[in-house]
Amino acid sequence: MTLFDVVFSGNDTVCGLTEGAINDAIAKYGEDKAVAFPSTAYALPCYYGVTGTKVTNLGELKAALEVVKTLQTRNKRLHDVFMSGVATALEAEFIEALKYIDAEPYNPEVDGCVGHIGDDIVRSLGVPLVTGDIPGVAVILGKAPTADDAVALVKSYQTQGILVTLVGDVIDQLAEKGYKTGVGVRVIPLGKDVTSVVHVVSVAVRAALIFGNVTGGDAAALMKYTFERVPAFVNALGALNPIVVAAGAGAIALGFPVVTNDVETAAAVNIKVPKSLIVQPDVDKFNATSLEARDIKIKITNIDIPVAFASAFEGEIIRKGDMQVEFDGSRVDCLELVQMKDMSEVEDHKIEVIGPDIDEMPVGSKQQIAYVVEVAGKNMQADFEPVFERKFHAYMNCIEGIMHTGQRDMIRVRISKDAFAAGFRAKHIGEVLYAQIKNEFDAVVDRCAVKIYTNPEDCTKMRHEVAVPTFDKRDERLASMTDEAVDVYYSCIMCQAFSPSHVCVVTPERLGLCGAVSWFDAKATNQLDPAGPCQIITKEKCIDERIGEYEDVNEAVRKFSQGALEDVSLYSIMEKPMTSCGCFECICGIEPFTNGVCIANREYTGTTPLGMTFSELASMTGGGVQTPGFMGHGKHFIASKKFMKAEGGVARIVWLPKDLKEQVRDNLNKTAKELYGIDNFVDMIGDETITTDPEELMAILSENGHPALTMDPMM
Repeated sequence: MTLFDVVFSGNDTVCGLTEGAINDAIAKYGEDKAVAFPSTAYALPCYYGVTGTKVTNLGELKAALEVVKTLQTRNKRLHDVFMSGVATALEAEFIEALKYIDAEPYNPEVDGCVGHIGDDIVRSLGVPLVTGDIPGVAVILGKAPTADDAVALVKSYQTQGILVTLVGDVIDQLAEKGYKTGVGVRVIPLGKDVTSVVHVVSVAVRAALIFGNVTGGDAAALMKYTFERVPAFVNALGALNPIVVAAGAGAIALGFPVVTNDVETAAAVNIKVPKSLIVQPDVDKFNATSLEARDIKIKITNIDIPVAFASAFEGEIIRKGDMQVEFDGSRVDCLELVQMKDMSEVEDHKIEVIGPDIDEMPVGSKQQIAYVVEVAGKNMQADFEPVFERKFHAYMNCIEGIMHTGQRDMIRVRISKDAFAAGFRAKHIGEVLYAQIKNEFDAVVDRCAVKIYTNPEDCTKMRHEVAVPTFDKRDERLASMTDEAVDVYYSCIMCQAFSPSHVCVVTPERLGLCGAVSWFDAKATNQLDPAGPCQIITKEKCIDERIGEYEDVNEAVRKFSQGALEDVSLYSIMEKPMTSCGCFECICGIEPFTNGVCIANREYTGTTPLGMTFSELASMTGGGVQTPGFMGHGKHFIASKKFMKAEGGVARIVWLPKDLKEQVRDNLNKTAKELYGIDNFVDMIGDETITTDPEELMAILSENGHPALTMDPMM
């Protein structure tokens, strides 16, 4: 048999299975039965991406299969092999979608598998993929020679920060060894059936739709985007049966090289697809072979600690029973602080533990900790202190076996029993903070030292006499920072790796829409890397103060978007709104019944009064295009005095998800009081516990005397 025979055979098998499954479902449920994946605005994302058609019921799914069959040409050319591979992927998507009819086919708590990955998670991956915290995506399919080989391969990728997805027997091999998996640690078991590989293909397709402004149905643009901008690859372990080979052809069509250790099958079918299908007999060399094939460069981080350090551990959850010790700032005095010092005051790489170490603390106990990072450098500025501190959350969570939440003096740090058994101690916190500060901020930090206090009396003194006064002083300064008070704004184009035409304009009162880049962050980034993603934008030539339009800003967005954008406003949702890349924390949309706007955050999975979920709202924006009436933004921007200033400001907010409402309550009430003299404004706003019906919302807002009802029409 040749490669053509194997791919065509595998494709025929999957096509037959798909047709049978669809016919069986129609016989059972009827053609009008709804079919869809949960938590996505793209119906069946792969089919929508290739054809531009949304499938919503079984009758449409049957018709879609006939469309897919047209891709299954049988000429013996590589093009036909790849198109059959694409058809195999689409048919696999149909099979997987059928599993979701009246059921939740995957249960991580029972079978360890995740299945479909929602739009919210896809969007959350945008920033780490752009920044390189996730340098690549590995798809490991099949069965490794041994369970130990499986663990070693997965661990090699995980410690490099690579997102790992798993299909087939390798899932059971990891479970056999007790290896921790899940979205939180970026090792995601998709499913045991080979068709479940489509769930990672779906992630790649939606990256193109969400971030790349690729239109559904433009298959050529879709494949160009995934090839150039989604750094994925496949490791096919064990025997390559025809279905796996056909699925591999689909992966190659998207630009994802396939590495296999099945020498016999490769030789028998004369597989020769240079740089795309690679035979590597030694599983130990899969990592290096895969990274080279996809041209992925790994940042080398050598930190002297006894556990792994990688972004893959950022979402690791440490349960109480797995905890060696906990430092909880909500119960006792804890803090993290950066202090700028003179050069003479700092001895570089001096790490002091002042008080008992972790091995002197009772197992499972709550303890106090205060870690203070002292930095000095000729280019260092006090403005950078909080920028560094915000990084601590990511730094600490990248440590295997460490969980960190909160900031300032409200931190909680849990150290697992496994990390402790590996030798992790308090000084290693200092090693991580020292290494990362020096690595990331070497342009402004010449010397860095860390003091770690664990004596209760020291922690209490540091918190109340040093940290809290410092935080209060910073807050007073930040509260007085306005867009008018500064001479420059900053661009941020970090997300252009995924969204080529998007440009964020970051001001003191409007942070980046991802929620991670403040004006101070952008300022620090510019000083650290003058040719980098954050460039200075002057604001000397005001065109329209009402909507926040400046000639300087327009010139900058034209330049940084390569001409894709002509002009942009900073304070309007209706007139020339700022673009969105797709990784926004929230999306705001106009609600015509109430003359206001509804806001949904990524974590909210329900319906809004607009009749759409967050995913559906988000599908209407993103990709670096301007969408009047819809706006992506960060959570903190909701309470800004510049939020929709052109349309009347925060008084237009008529609905928020309950959890988000509580997160912004204090700041939003404060802004409403200052701007409109309204007390307890948040209590006037609807949420899902009150109603998601626009007519009911209108009645409730009227009863509450909500100001949006008396404002000028937005349209």
